[in-house]
Amino acid sequence: MTGRVLGAGLRQRHLAMIALGGAIGAGLFVGSGFGIAAAGPGILVSYVCAGVLTVLVMRMLGEMSAAHPVTGSFAEHARRAFGPWAGLLTGWMYWALLVVSVAAEAVGAAHIVGGWVPAVPGWVWVAVFMSLFTASNLAGVRNFGELEFWFAGLKIVAIAGFLVLGAVVLAGLLPGHPSPGTAHLLGDGGFLPHGWHGVAVGMVAAVFAFGGLETVTIAAAECDDPVRAVRNGVRAVMWRVAVCYLGSMAVIVTLVPWNAPGVAEGPYAAVVASTGVPGAADLMKAVVLVALLSAMNANVYGSSRMLFALVGRGDAPRALGRVSTGAGVPDTAVLASAAFGFVSVVLSLLWPRTVFPFLLNSIGAAILLVWALIAASHLRLHGPSVRAALALAGIGGVLLFMLGDPASRIQLLTTGGWAAALLLWAWSRRGGRARTPGSAVAVAGEIAGEVGGGVGESAGVRDGRRTEPGRDPLPS
Repeated sequence: MTGRVLGAGLRQRHLAMIALGGAIGAGLFVGSGFGIAAAGPGILVSYVCAGVLTVLVMRMLGEMSAAHPVTGSFAEHARRAFGPWAGLLTGWMYWALLVVSVAAEAVGAAHIVGGWVPAVPGWVWVAVFMSLFTASNLAGVRNFGELEFWFAGLKIVAIAGFLVLGAVVLAGLLPGHPSPGTAHLLGDGGFLPHGWHGVAVGMVAAVFAFGGLETVTIAAAECDDPVRAVRNGVRAVMWRVAVCYLGSMAVIVTLVPWNAPGVAEGPYAAVVASTGVPGAADLMKAVVLVALLSAMNANVYGSSRMLFALVGRGDAPRALGRVSTGAGVPDTAVLASAAFGFVSVVLSLLWPRTVFPFLLNSIGAAILLVWALIAASHLRLHGPSVRAALALAGIGGVLLFMLGDPASRIQLLTTGGWAAALLLWAWSRRGGRARTPGSAVAVAGEIAGEVGGGVGESAGVRDGRRTEPGRDPLPS
């Protein structure tokens, strides 16, 4: 027999590293190159704006999850705030985001290894990596946590080394490499070579890079002390990622021209190669490889737990809710989540050059939709606040830009198509009853009204009543 209770094998030290593992991956090491190509040195503005938005969302998510630490995390908060349709939409959108990210990271990792071992086709490496991390996630949550702890730790050490190297070069302390000063930052077309439009395009890439931090609240449910784990984990993750991301972007656009060959494809490798340190370029590629593999591992974990939570709410087939007796792992959910990664094996075989951008485009706006639902849920459960209003306004601004920008529109429309299909499914499976797509429009109007009220009111006030921090004014 198998149960439906997950093991609680994670420790505090595992939690932050799992979130860092999921966040610091393809979006930073690969996707940031596209953002730099679009914004130039202005990518710093893009990352600051995206970072502020991330902090707002994560603080709201941390507050809700500390009050209600459950496996479904923000999908459960959305369900409690707006009804079953919102939980279904949030959960399945985030699951899709993670499994597509796993596939993209597998393809990116295979591309790196293929450069070292060209005789082996890329699809073989994709299959090897997917098999490895599927096995890792089936072995038990503590084993997974230990592996991810060291994987993510290597990434942090590598990024710290990258920042130190950048500081040494900027200070003119590396022999044979005078400090570039502000030549690359303000030259080569200026700080904003493509104007504010480029900054907006860069922000879309930055938002995708910040996605994945939400996993910290999912993993907290498998800790011994979930409430403490959420509070400490969210705080630690936000600032570590801010330093890694903003520091990295500053080093890149200061040390090399933003339009130099190779920056768009691999900005970190381009910077290290410019120092002339023997073997440094290959070392940086190895670091990127570890980062991608770590993100794969963390995202298989996060997607399987979200799928397990969907089963618990009746929003996914019951067969996916089985928990292995010995390891306490949702094994069928792990296998189902990993299955899409194995689909990327076929995609890599058929379209080896185009599969990576296709995968990124297919879920580009999903994280924005999830963040919007997190902010809206906080607004509904905890009352109007400036924090929620600013987050929703920022997310809405990015979405409007994506709609008007031809290059970004395909991401938004594809994600919108996914969301519409999920809403129709929610409506049909519940026979058109309760809160379904028909009432989603009314809910949107209600949220807009509360956002307007939130700017002028203190946080924690709702319908004339003040709620305590972390308390839910709505019935569960």
